[in-house]
Amino acid sequence: MQLPAQAVAATALIELVRISALPAKRGAPYPGEVVTHWAGSEAADALTLIETLPGSKQHRCGFSPGWSIRAYEDTLDLALFEAAFCFTCDEVRMHGTAVPPALTTQFFDADALPAQTLLTLFREAAR
Repeated sequence: MQLPAQAVAATALIELVRISALPAKRGAPYPGEVVTHWAGSEAADALTLIETLPGSKQHRCGFSPGWSIRAYEDTLDLALFEAAFCFTCDEVRMHGTAVPPALTTQFFDADALPAQTLLTLFREAAR
């Protein structure tokens, strides 16, 4: 999976969100509970893991994401990007000031080891 490279380099903090609904409008943050924050090596490791997600063909489930990450610079202003993950249809949707149009919708193999590792990381963080 491809993340916006400059945003990844500038990321100082990641919020992990357990999504409770779809946003009211396009580009708005996904609503839900922020279950944890990652900084430093934890944030870098999570982004590296996401970048290793292997691509997949498009599947349709209606896009019902369960998790998202929001990446912030050290100023903690507006999120550089948010990526919402649907492990049912293997789709990631990204938005934010640092996301070029070519990266807004991507597909990953949710059954692959890196994806299952990421899902486990998300679930463990929510405990």
